[in-house]
Amino acid sequence: MFVRELQPEERQVLEAGLRSPSGFVVRRCQALLKSREGYTPRQIQALLGQSDQSVRNALRAFHAEGLGCLEQKSCRPKSAQKLLADTALEPLKEMLHQSPRLFGRPTSVWTLEGVAQVAAAQGLTPRLVSDETIRDALKRLGVGWKRAKRWISSPDPAYARKRGPEIG
Repeated sequence: MFVRELQPEERQVLEAGLRSPSGFVVRRCQALLKSREGYTPRQIQALLGQSDQSVRNALRAFHAEGLGCLEQKSCRPKSAQKLLADTALEPLKEMLHQSPRLFGRPTSVWTLEGVAQVAAAQGLTPRLVSDETIRDALKRLGVGWKRAKRWISSPDPAYARKRGPEIG
């Protein structure tokens, strides 16, 4: 497995990539240029200290994408889906506008953990999710957690006065 014949502009980009601040780009350029010189992935591994699998990955990526292989991609699986679906965002928002005590919580203040537990109990999520999943869902709603904490209301008629002015 070797790199195909390089165009002059491709060779220039690869040689310039050897001076890149990104270690990923430097390693890919080194592997591709050594392959063009006729070295096998095992020989490149010995020369550069890269695994032969990463060298083969670089070669395959170059054949598939050309110079686009120098851009580091996400390691996240393409099939990963959010545990809190977009359809559950509005019900989550409605839930946060109510007192946690209505859902059997022992406190009148929402916590991320409490939101996660109630969301699982209400069927908004397939299972108990992490605090970060709830924070991400609020971000997708365009609301920060600090703002969401202030949504709570009380049946006390003087609650607004006692609470003070709204922030943010």
